[in-house]
Amino acid sequence: MAVHARMEARTSGYADTMTVNLGPLESYWIASAAAADHAALDADLEVDVAVVGGGIAGLCTAWELTRAGRSVAVLEAGRVAAGVTGHTTAKLSVQHGLCYAQLRRRFGAEAARRYALSQSAAVEHAFATAEALSIDCQLERSDSYVYTETREGVPAIREEVDAARAAGLEASFVTETGLPYPVAGAVRIAGQAQFHPRRYLLGLVEGILAGGGRIFERTRVVGMERDGDPVVLAVEGGPEVRAKDAVVTTHYPVFDRLRLFSRLSPYREVVVAGAIAAEADPGGMYITSEGGTRSVRTAPYTGGKRLLIVTGESFTPGSEDVRDRFERLAGWTAERFGITDLACHWAAQDNTTTDGVPFVGRFPGGDPHVYVATGFGGWGMSNGIMAGRLITALANGEAPAWAGLYDPSRLHPAKEARGFVSFQKEVAAHFVGDRITGSGTARTPADLRPGEGAVMKIDGERRAVYRGLDGGVRALSATCTHLGCLVGFNNAERTWDCPCHGSRFDVDGGVLGGPATRPLHRYETGSEDSGS
Repeated sequence: MAVHARMEARTSGYADTMTVNLGPLESYWIASAAAADHAALDADLEVDVAVVGGGIAGLCTAWELTRAGRSVAVLEAGRVAAGVTGHTTAKLSVQHGLCYAQLRRRFGAEAARRYALSQSAAVEHAFATAEALSIDCQLERSDSYVYTETREGVPAIREEVDAARAAGLEASFVTETGLPYPVAGAVRIAGQAQFHPRRYLLGLVEGILAGGGRIFERTRVVGMERDGDPVVLAVEGGPEVRAKDAVVTTHYPVFDRLRLFSRLSPYREVVVAGAIAAEADPGGMYITSEGGTRSVRTAPYTGGKRLLIVTGESFTPGSEDVRDRFERLAGWTAERFGITDLACHWAAQDNTTTDGVPFVGRFPGGDPHVYVATGFGGWGMSNGIMAGRLITALANGEAPAWAGLYDPSRLHPAKEARGFVSFQKEVAAHFVGDRITGSGTARTPADLRPGEGAVMKIDGERRAVYRGLDGGVRALSATCTHLGCLVGFNNAERTWDCPCHGSRFDVDGGVLGGPATRPLHRYETGSEDSGS
């Protein structure tokens, strides 16, 4: 369904207002790459390694382990390559914002150098893997830029250039880019990459299957027992998987015992995409933190055109007017690139760690047979590939020089304090019992228009109430089944999202994304429909 919005424009090239067609709510990557179905697990299974999660980190790990001769099973709650990775911007780069200056300040020059080394190896490994498996995934070399439009932002850009060079990268300071608007300065790192992430992962799936690995979809893991050998994973519906090693790559870890919840903060961003003439391609991958973050890249598209993909408007799940964020990003895209008829729009989610470095390795507590990969901070492509290589190395008794940088057991109290305190304050706020959210001024179900939802008090309890497009009302518990935070209504995607740890539920209460593994309780509707 196409969505139209009236936008305010700020440039002289446009009228005071303009209409932008957002296009259908769907990921271009998923819509443009069909995938085969894989059966659900319906019987007990025993393997060397069970990988929980079928995104880039899980499938890269499964491919590397299969290639190393291990028997592997991938257990995916939904469809492989259709979750977070299926909604990414898909930049494959060593440049993760102004990360090298930050790493140098926090952990020293050697940590920055090791980060650069591991990320560079991941980018090149993607090329080697695509060639080895003959994967047609639109893998292209592209220069990467972090830029500022203000003179005040230039010192930070220059600091990043210096830190990136010290880390061994060929970084340069530039003031000219391919963007259709001026910048005050930018960090340029040449020779990075972009690709079609779903095609890449579906190629890995073929490689995993050809190597004897197994893929199970619609197979939700709901428990893990680790009282001895082997690791035992409980699957929804009854089957068990027994494995020598288990790898948890569910984006946000689904097991409380991994002890990472207090050190991970979820956030969501919206994405818009529209066709652009090949000669108007800005010729690179760009990002700025200014104006709520703006990330730009292009991809091959039909009719000899390019698809401009713009990401931004970072927000906490469940606590913002998401429709308005789509409209703001679409307005910016129309203003800067002249695109008012978009091909599609979607949203992406990720997690940041309290010290800004992903958690990849053996899970905290020292168990040598359980691994985790999470906290990619918006840079899941290179980090997912890096995670697959790192976990495979550790499982084979090896440890790259940069393994300690990503160790989930690491503790940096002084360096993590600000992020930890900020995140915990936000989480605490969402446990407050009188928090009521929703569409406009809706206070009873009768106030809701079709397609609207709100958290409201009914019979003394907080319920997540949604009125469908057919006028029918669905009432759910408003308490997330993970750790008890109150969910909020996403008015663009029509989902119930948890602001504490990022779990997402559909309007019927079904789990769309973890760490929750159980649906929201559904109430029978009756008096709710009239608001009595």
